[in-house]
Amino acid sequence: MKAVVLREKGGPEKLRIEELPTPEPGADEVRVKLKTSALNRRDYWITLGLYPAMSYPAIIGSDGAGVVDKVGAVADQSLQGREVVVYPARAWGDNPVAFGRDFRVLGMPDQGTFAEFICCPATDVRPRPAHLTWEQSAAVPLAGLTSWRAVMTQAEVKPGQKVLITGAGSGVSTFAILWAVNHGADVYVTSGSAEKIEKAQAIGARGGVSYKDADCYQRIREMSGGVDAIIDSAGGDGLNDVLDTLNPGGRYVFFGATLGNPSQGLDLRKLFFRHIRIQGTTMGTPAEFRAMLDFVSAKKIVPVVDRVLPMSEAVAAHKLMETFSQTGKIVLRNA
Repeated sequence: MKAVVLREKGGPEKLRIEELPTPEPGADEVRVKLKTSALNRRDYWITLGLYPAMSYPAIIGSDGAGVVDKVGAVADQSLQGREVVVYPARAWGDNPVAFGRDFRVLGMPDQGTFAEFICCPATDVRPRPAHLTWEQSAAVPLAGLTSWRAVMTQAEVKPGQKVLITGAGSGVSTFAILWAVNHGADVYVTSGSAEKIEKAQAIGARGGVSYKDADCYQRIREMSGGVDAIIDSAGGDGLNDVLDTLNPGGRYVFFGATLGNPSQGLDLRKLFFRHIRIQGTTMGTPAEFRAMLDFVSAKKIVPVVDRVLPMSEAVAAHKLMETFSQTGKIVLRNA
């Protein structure tokens, strides 16, 4: 099979298309002939060597959709020929509150989805939403699941509530907007790009403000009347201003810290007097993956795809992520 292989760090230029043996499924596994896959920022960081427990060679990629073309001896034989989306991780464990010690995301150390085939536990494939194209199907898994857990499980967003989603335009934040809007919440966003704010409004956000404005979060509070939940991945020195947008009893949920820790610390008195909850989150359980795909099908939600490139242009696809210019997902299509 053809696969996108990384054998050393050094950025996207180190990726190579190689011919490798086609994997065979274990007894409880299925093999999926992948039609499409999608990039996440994690993949770009891996090419730079900026990810824990780096190991080579690696077939990276966490998102994939395709057709089950072979079923292991003790797996569900009815899966043969099914069109599926692949759960983007392995071994969450039995505790829904947090993943266990054996948890890992596809693409390192396990084989990832930037390949023609992948083998995975039969329990890790789910039916592809029938209203989606192959490209849209591959866009959902990792970013969709991360934001689903953030919005639905951790932030406990309810219809009629107000939600602030920072950094509009990324894959995760775009899905967070879709989940919250389709759940009946009023969504507000921040971004450094007026175009990305406009695109967020096109999929249902009520308004947005540039985070480059000195009074950004004061304007968000005035615009919204205060929010009940924040979904954030930046952190940094603006965090206290972000938290000021929360109403009493609000939830701040973060899945990253691209701007690091706030150098001035947190105003803890303000937090406990207002009953503010701070919650970290990463990825999601197989049960949340199923619930998310059911929601996509029920609401006929269509993921935002920035562009589609052939797998042969994997280097170019990864280089697009250097500038944060895309809105939604970059998808690779197999020949």
